[in-house]
Amino acid sequence: MSELPVFDPSLIPMLLPFDPFDASVHADPYPTYHKIRDEHGAVYRSPAGMVSTFSHEAASVVLKSPDFGWGDNPMLADQMVRDPDAPDGPPRRILMFMDPPDHTRVRGLVSQAFTPRTVEWLRPRAHRFVESLISDALAARDASGVVDLHKTVISPLPGLVLSELLKVPAKYHADFLTYFRDSGIGIDPAFLLTPEQVRARDDARAGFMAAGMEMAAERLADPGEDLVSRLALAEQDGDRLSRAELALTLMNLLAAGFGATVAMIANCMLGLLRHPAQLRWLRDNPDKIAGAVEELTRYDSPLQMTFRSALRDTELAGVQLAAGQPVMVVLGAANHDPAAYQSPDVLDLSRTSGKNLGFGHGIHFCVAAPIARLTAQVAISAFAAREIELADHDPARPPGMVLRTIDELPVKLGDPI
Repeated sequence: MSELPVFDPSLIPMLLPFDPFDASVHADPYPTYHKIRDEHGAVYRSPAGMVSTFSHEAASVVLKSPDFGWGDNPMLADQMVRDPDAPDGPPRRILMFMDPPDHTRVRGLVSQAFTPRTVEWLRPRAHRFVESLISDALAARDASGVVDLHKTVISPLPGLVLSELLKVPAKYHADFLTYFRDSGIGIDPAFLLTPEQVRARDDARAGFMAAGMEMAAERLADPGEDLVSRLALAEQDGDRLSRAELALTLMNLLAAGFGATVAMIANCMLGLLRHPAQLRWLRDNPDKIAGAVEELTRYDSPLQMTFRSALRDTELAGVQLAAGQPVMVVLGAANHDPAAYQSPDVLDLSRTSGKNLGFGHGIHFCVAAPIARLTAQVAISAFAAREIELADHDPARPPGMVLRTIDELPVKLGDPI
């Protein structure tokens, strides 16, 4: 397939199995996923040849098998960024878009910073942040006791937690949240984006990169005890990250930490508050919060899909794929596959079966997932321990096909239970 043009709605029925601009799909894509799976099976090939997975098994194969990777997927062309140390050189890939051996090398260095000890060190700090933000939210309630939980707690929390690790200067926090909103929609295929969205995406990525370069230079010159310094000094077989690689890695972590975790917690809380019986179950079983977060993330994952390419001629669920064939892995469909989950459209916090693909799978499993899980566990536990109910059962969702979330969450917030 050739490089995809920008914003051409006429391509949608030729390339995609559903219309992401359809209001009903945007509000609730899962019935559409079921319909496509029932009619076409685990794998769907569009009239233009785009292949999409709709089963948990097919998605898992693509994410884990060495027969698949990013390759030269045309969906990736717009996701690469310029090397600030070589602006006239070829575009560079951030960690999440790398293939081995580059991915193996950089991931090995980055993983050294995300240890179980680090996660547990963060837990009491995350708890203090949550309680402080909830106090601010209580003070911000209107006369009827309603406050936007997203604005007051969910949005600032992940940045505060990540800043404990990275020592991100406070001057960047508000900008990073804006950058994520603009760059998040930029993950969508190029033909779904308007020129204005492309410019906003590129400006946001440039902002992330500039901050990453500044932080990288500071920590390389004067390392401390923070994660950025550990990344700068991390060594494997005599190899370290270059300044540009460190900045690219920071760009990846900052976007995920300041935005993707916000989207995750917002979706989790909306799902939980829409199911009061499940909220009561969690209050009765607070020690089950880790499993509850997995189920909430499965139920409505912020990352609805990702892309890969066949790296060699191969077969997927009976469909023959030629080397270079782009594949859209619909994670939201995989997480609602009845072959993997009993009653997949039911939110069941006691569920123990199935593997949630909301954080990915295989070598590209989210490297910062332990931090995201910790932050969500602490936040949701704190919310569940109070009187809380939705003030708006259908908050508005921003546009986007890949990233699914909400921008506000009005609730009635009260005293501890």
